[in-house]
Amino acid sequence: MQVNLIALQSIVRKECTRFLRIWVQTLVPPAITTTLYFVIFGNLIGSRVGQMGGFSYMDYIVPGLIMMSVITSSYSNVASSFFSAKFQRNIEELLVAPVPNWVIVLGYVLGGMTRGLLVGSIVTIVSLFFTDIHIQNFAIVVLVILMTSMLFALGGLFNALFAKTFDDISIIPTFILTPLTYLGGVFYSISMLPEFWQWVSKLNPVVYMVNTFRYGFLGVSDIPVLPSILMVLAMTVILFAVIMGMLKRGTGIRS
Repeated sequence: MQVNLIALQSIVRKECTRFLRIWVQTLVPPAITTTLYFVIFGNLIGSRVGQMGGFSYMDYIVPGLIMMSVITSSYSNVASSFFSAKFQRNIEELLVAPVPNWVIVLGYVLGGMTRGLLVGSIVTIVSLFFTDIHIQNFAIVVLVILMTSMLFALGGLFNALFAKTFDDISIIPTFILTPLTYLGGVFYSISMLPEFWQWVSKLNPVVYMVNTFRYGFLGVSDIPVLPSILMVLAMTVILFAVIMGMLKRGTGIRS
């Protein structure tokens, strides 16, 4: 058990050192992007939109922007890091070491979660320059952001296992993750949509995460909170089990 703990600490430390060493590329861009969102959507467009859900438009989009940054950072950190280990063939050192697969998965996931949560904290600090943040349910905020960062860190690992080139790392974020995030209720309430498109939106898992996270801040949500939390938990458990099975079979890492 102590050997596994040392291995886990080593992987997490390596992952954190990796993204902190290039903090200008990993931590600064989300802060700049979020600032632009606040200026353009919050101030310029928000002044025309007025209130949404009984709150100012600026207050309404803050939880969504925080969640969006956490999702993107958690996913990209694990996807790029694990694929780089495959590409440089140093993943073989972990595979031949007496380290269980769950330690490898958890190490990379915790590294991705650390970056995601750190970026989320930076975005939260940036948002304080534009509006006051009031948290209605701190427990839900913490629970949802931890579960979401874990889920998308696992998603990044899933992507990296199948990726054969660096281009494959950008396909899912560009054509799947980004559209799901922007259509996930970050900038609007799905109650504004026609009934058909409300139904379509409910097929988007990001809608549940963003709305539950927003409920923790504002106390309002377009989606029931408890089913949303259970859905995210179920998706996390299923994806973890799938990745464990892939590692056991050597999918994407053994020729």
